[in-house]
Amino acid sequence: MNKAKLSTESYKGVRDFYPKEMALQLYIFNNWTKTAKKFGFEQYDASVLEPAELYKAKGAENEEMVNEQTYTFIDRGAREVTLRPEMTPTAARMVAGKKRDLSFPVRWFSIPNLYRYERPQRGRLREHWQLNCDIFGSTEEVADLELISLAHQLMLDFGATEDMFEILINSRAEMTALFNDLGITDVEVINQITRLNDRKKKISADEYKEALVQILADETLVEKVSKLVNETPETHDTITKLRDLGINNAKIDRTIARGFNYYTGIVFELVDTNPENNRSMLGGGRYDNLTEMFGDEAIAGIGFGMGDVTMKDFLITHDLVPASVYSTGPTVVILPLESEQNLEATKIAHTLRQANINVATNFSHKKLGKKITDAVEQGTKYSIVVGSDELVSQTFTLKNLKETSEQVGSIQEIIALIHSSN
Repeated sequence: MNKAKLSTESYKGVRDFYPKEMALQLYIFNNWTKTAKKFGFEQYDASVLEPAELYKAKGAENEEMVNEQTYTFIDRGAREVTLRPEMTPTAARMVAGKKRDLSFPVRWFSIPNLYRYERPQRGRLREHWQLNCDIFGSTEEVADLELISLAHQLMLDFGATEDMFEILINSRAEMTALFNDLGITDVEVINQITRLNDRKKKISADEYKEALVQILADETLVEKVSKLVNETPETHDTITKLRDLGINNAKIDRTIARGFNYYTGIVFELVDTNPENNRSMLGGGRYDNLTEMFGDEAIAGIGFGMGDVTMKDFLITHDLVPASVYSTGPTVVILPLESEQNLEATKIAHTLRQANINVATNFSHKKLGKKITDAVEQGTKYSIVVGSDELVSQTFTLKNLKETSEQVGSIQEIIALIHSSN
């Protein structure tokens, strides 16, 4: 009886990382890590599994997210468990749990993999990795400015220029005050307007106005709110201070709200300005009450998340991936001419590795020319052919595959040549 063949496709909405895809992923991770550490952030991590109540604790909206958009299941101990859809609640839990041992303010970053059960589309998958950067224990405005400065520097360190992206800034607290000035004081009404503003760019102007009428039931107030939301102040204290820090591509956008209710102050997004990829790549804000859910005093926090999928799309759209990123091969490939030379080739490879040189030995039965072609495609820099003549004379040819030049010498001389050229 023939068994049905298993599919070679990955689970819907996730990715396989073959060596070249993995090389780009590591390039992104390494740049993220380098820039975060440049700003004095320390790396942390946690399990991908969290109790489901961690995400339900912030109210009905979050509970709906857990029920409809997460991978949540009952484990064998009858506990409701969720594959983390975001990292901020985990960071808040960890900070609250060790608050007496930590020296505030703390600067933490992590690159967790996150899970959301939603429709896969460009820039959004069911599993992705995300850079999370957070400062806990400071209510100072300078912490807000520093996080935005870090987000800005992340892009520059990938080779981006300010015209390639834009930083859109708003404030939940400021918007509440502005709504209050218009006579809108009901918290639920303000929350409804905020949620509507969060999706304003995804609907038509007529749909937005119609929804606003449903919320406010007052045409005059609808016009005032529309005018407020659509204005882009030329001068604003936050923008002025960011310009003092050398950041010139930030502006106020009254529609920015961010999806989570736990934001209490400044909120911001970083958007690709290229029409082919005009989407948000980074989002965050201030959340000064999040740790209260753990039954103690609040610890102020501000942070952001930047996804690897949108980062990759940005780099490819703007042609910012260095060709060297895809050089996944070793520094040297050893090429035995016959099977009889395989063991000796392995001994030579071992000697080079002892000298801290990355080496692979191609044991295949392919012709020498095809072996060299494979090495070039992998980005390997050098080849060494091992045949009977070379083993008798103990003299080998080091071929530079990038420059098609050759140098001859003993293995020790070849090691010296490789080290001197790197």
